[in-house]
Amino acid sequence: MTFFKSKKFIIGSLVVTVFIVTNIVTSSMGPSSGETAKFNEELSYRSNLGKCPTRPAGTMALQVVKTFEQSHSLRDVKLKILAEKWSDKYFVSDYKIQYDPYTKVLDLNFNCPEPLMKVQIYKNNGTESYEAILVDNGQLFDPTYEALLRSEKKISRDLPYLALPVGEMEDKVQTDVTNLVKDMRPELRKKLSEVILNDNKELTIILSINGQPSSVFMGPDEWSEKIGKLDKIVNYMELKEKIPAIINLTNSKKIVVKFKDKL
Repeated sequence: MTFFKSKKFIIGSLVVTVFIVTNIVTSSMGPSSGETAKFNEELSYRSNLGKCPTRPAGTMALQVVKTFEQSHSLRDVKLKILAEKWSDKYFVSDYKIQYDPYTKVLDLNFNCPEPLMKVQIYKNNGTESYEAILVDNGQLFDPTYEALLRSEKKISRDLPYLALPVGEMEDKVQTDVTNLVKDMRPELRKKLSEVILNDNKELTIILSINGQPSSVFMGPDEWSEKIGKLDKIVNYMELKEKIPAIINLTNSKKIVVKFKDKL
């Protein structure tokens, strides 16, 4: 069973001056006094923070710069990133660091995953729960990640909820649910309100269509195939201006659609 890793970072009394132009952060700092004899020319640093929240990713960029200045070694930087788990600590899912000795420019390119869903994990027979954020690489992040993105207006839409028992949050479940949401057509994903996995690993999806809820029973398997069928059903029903209250896809060969006035 996989639990989310804590993604906490601490910014102490460090004062950071950051210049942002078209999402490029440029920092120019000379070597420390102890390294002046070794590096007698100013080094330049250029950072692209991609989709990352600026505060944690910017802090990681400064840590990379500091490490590089000390040894002038990209290998030392990589070892430090791995040893101190900076990628986890600062939410950075992908990074590329290059140095051009001719121009003396250190290029840092970071990127962070897209948040897909809020995960509500229940334990002790549903009396307790905790939250995490499911991102597009299948990992679970601390809710701080969403808060940071919202504070910088890098995410504005409401995230749908994924609710499941604590015993079901396995690697395969995370991967299957992640792929399910990622593969949804954008217009269908916008209608996604909640995804529920029960103790029998049967999936239920709650859609919000024109402000009306629609429950979709997906069963325990063939989710990818059923999502394709669901997309066609929803698209057709919207054209007919009829919103089904229940769509039963448990048996992919026998689709049952019920409307509220027929319940």
